[in-house]
Amino acid sequence: MSIRTLDDLLAEGVSGRRVLVRADLNVPLDKQTGDITDDGRIRAVLPTLGALVEAGAKVVVCSHLGRPKGAPDPQFSLRPVAGRLGELLGSRVHFATDTVGESARAAVEALADGEVALLENLRFNKGETSKDDAERGAFADQLAPLGDAYVDDAFGAVHRKHASVHDVPARLPHVAGRLVLREVEVLSKLTGEPERPYVVVLGGSKVSDKLAVIEALLPTVDRLLIGGGMCFTFLKAQGHEVGSSLLEEEMVETCRNLLERSGNKILLPVDVVAADAFAPDAAHDTVPADGIPSKRVGLDIGPETVAGFAAALKGARTIFWNGPMGVFEMPAFAHGTRGVAEAIAKADAFTVVGGGDSAAAVRALGLDESAFGHISTGGGASLEYLEGKTLPGIAALEN
Repeated sequence: MSIRTLDDLLAEGVSGRRVLVRADLNVPLDKQTGDITDDGRIRAVLPTLGALVEAGAKVVVCSHLGRPKGAPDPQFSLRPVAGRLGELLGSRVHFATDTVGESARAAVEALADGEVALLENLRFNKGETSKDDAERGAFADQLAPLGDAYVDDAFGAVHRKHASVHDVPARLPHVAGRLVLREVEVLSKLTGEPERPYVVVLGGSKVSDKLAVIEALLPTVDRLLIGGGMCFTFLKAQGHEVGSSLLEEEMVETCRNLLERSGNKILLPVDVVAADAFAPDAAHDTVPADGIPSKRVGLDIGPETVAGFAAALKGARTIFWNGPMGVFEMPAFAHGTRGVAEAIAKADAFTVVGGGDSAAAVRALGLDESAFGHISTGGGASLEYLEGKTLPGIAALEN
């Protein structure tokens, strides 16, 4: 790729210049208290922000949070993020109560060298996510003048054709931040010539969400381990009954074809944890994968499956993991995800956690993040990169 980097911008000098940084600060918030429950995405952008602050830039940070419907919505405000970002940077972060209005302009105008301002949620403006090029461009025309240069450090958003990701770079000198650069370097190793054996672990809810990446990876991987809710559609394709477990009936034939084409590459659960209900305190037992009771729902992979997956991972030299093995948010059904994650962490391999729920699981289960080679900040973006898709945010930086 021919992308200019943050180091290129720093070499030109940024002292006194306004640098607009697109970050991914889309952190989970407690619905009752509004507190941040996982600040991983904030910490991920610190190397870029810290470098700009140290170099004396006037740093203007913009991000989205959640899915507001193109208008201000207090539950999706970035105000709590401004507080946490300031704590991590060790200095106050000025907060603008709008994105491109009077408050934003005043906050940017008041910045001294080495200070940081955070704009309110980009998605409070319809133009940010609009599919109409003119409407999106009009919003970019308002946002771009808040900076003299643009840094994209929001890997979790580069697969979106949004104004702040796709259109603003066309209006300003633009570079990739340290996080985006690292993400692309890591994923390029997986799409190039990964050291073998190359093992991929996929979980999560739906086969339909992962079908494209399965199709893309199947010819290149040595083993593909499948858990999570999506495994039940594969088990159904093998002719097994899956009780009231999550099932995409319309994908059964597709899964059957994938199994036939894969030879012995795809490894499915041999046992599952089946519960009376989708609830943290539901009665549950471990049952064979081909013997799920008709009124029970599978909520995790079983211990035999964990052992089998761990054995497949032990000799791997490259591992990519995306998607939990069960409903890890409920302690009774977190053992599969924990067991597989620990096996990945112990492997003598280059290991990549593909963002999204997998990254959240690593932190929620209290696992050592440093035990993994790389934890991506972009679940959807990392999958689309591995599928070989053109990512609008990356393409904009290359132009």
